[in-house]
Amino acid sequence: MRLLHTSDWHLGRRLHGVALQRAHELYLDHLVEVVRSERVDAVLLAGDVYDRAVPPPESTALFDDALTRMVDAGAQVVVSSGNHDSAVRLGFGAGLLSRAGVRMCTTTAGVGKPVLVGDVAVYALPYLEPAVAGDDLGAAERTHAGTLRAAMERVRADAAGRGHAVVVSAHAFVAGGLSSESERDISVGGVSAVPPEVFAGADLVALGHLHGAQTLAETVRYSGSPVAMSFGEVGQVKGSYLWDIESGPSGARVRGEFVTAPVERPLRVLRGELADLLGDPALLEAESAYCQVVLTDPVRPEGALDRVRARFPHTLRLEFQPSGTAVVLPHPYAARTAERGPVEVCDDFLGHVRGGRGASPAERAVLVKAFDAARLERAEVDDSARRVVGAARGVA
Repeated sequence: MRLLHTSDWHLGRRLHGVALQRAHELYLDHLVEVVRSERVDAVLLAGDVYDRAVPPPESTALFDDALTRMVDAGAQVVVSSGNHDSAVRLGFGAGLLSRAGVRMCTTTAGVGKPVLVGDVAVYALPYLEPAVAGDDLGAAERTHAGTLRAAMERVRADAAGRGHAVVVSAHAFVAGGLSSESERDISVGGVSAVPPEVFAGADLVALGHLHGAQTLAETVRYSGSPVAMSFGEVGQVKGSYLWDIESGPSGARVRGEFVTAPVERPLRVLRGELADLLGDPALLEAESAYCQVVLTDPVRPEGALDRVRARFPHTLRLEFQPSGTAVVLPHPYAARTAERGPVEVCDDFLGHVRGGRGASPAERAVLVKAFDAARLERAEVDDSARRVVGAARGVA
């Protein structure tokens, strides 16, 4: 069987205010062509289809079109929800879609129930919020690791009697993976990292959540996001994994190949004094790229942004870090908080308004509890809606 592993589309995302719709359209055209030309049997989309729980109409239309074209090209599509998705909204119409070859895996009730693709059993695990899914799955501990262990127990119990090659698609932060600044923190008070050993017994683990393509083990990989969503992803090669899986009496044979995605507009980070950047002939390619420019002039140049954009018209971010002085001008607020978790942002704020004295251990505990409660409330809203829908189906 031939599988195509992709994740973290984040449809509806913007890069410093610029819509990435065209970049996503380009990638999905490419993806459909790979499905067609490589005769892919199933596409695994490992979470974060959308960038937010309520996506814009153009994003839902783009997803609908992509699903239709992949099915028309001959592939099943197995979609699991990520931490950016609303599991209830993404799972709407799952029963009807399954008849067309699209499996929406968004509930804990579906954990341990495979999608069969020839002699391969695909177990698609949605993002499992420990505070909610842990109880549903009977997890021994309310952590990401404990919840996924309970999920994998169901997977192994089902797989034991089948004799199929086992593929697990999951949306999680697995220890050993390298994060990017564009990913949303899923830990707050709990420990988010999951040890790779949790997935023992799987012949292939196709992961989503981290935005850089990376290999944790030969058959445990992140496909990464197909479109760059922050300047922290400069230099990353975007794409998808194409997997060939053969079942045999001595076990499954798995071979993978990375398929590079097209780039609508590259990212560049430029650093130096303004005059040098404007006159450097080696920076010709940066003229068509999205740019983050860091000026090191000892004195801030007059009209810097207009002058930078005269040569690099797609500059999205301009910073000043003067050389020859200990003074480093602060980044814009959004940039300064981009790599900080919510508790750390609040701690920074307290330190600012209290003259450097951040949160005490007791105050930090209150903050952790508050953010955990907010995240739990969101998860419970989705869970309650799912149960209402399930009850309505039972009555019908």
